[in-house]
Amino acid sequence: MFQPKIPTMPQPSGLVTPPAVVQSTTITPGTPAPAPAAAPEPSRPVVQLTPGTAVALVGAGTAVVLVVGTVLVSLLLAVAVTSASVAVCAVVLRSLIASDAKRR
Repeated sequence: MFQPKIPTMPQPSGLVTPPAVVQSTTITPGTPAPAPAAAPEPSRPVVQLTPGTAVALVGAGTAVVLVVGTVLVSLLLAVAVTSASVAVCAVVLRSLIASDAKRR
């Protein structure tokens, strides 16, 4: 019951079907098909800037510059505030350690 049963493979019997015989066919030349006409490439549309689109592009560029500048300034301010608070903590700890050393 708990012993595995290994399936037995049948012995190979060799080539069962004979190889197919390839018969040659004759090719009769016909009239050649006309070559397809080359399709003209579509011309690229020319971008025309109207005064309205120029104003929109300038406004979008200004908005992007302002947003990126605001983000960078806020990151710089965050670094400055963090370093100042670390410096204050270091001064306070130094003062506490110095006053503790005087008492002993």
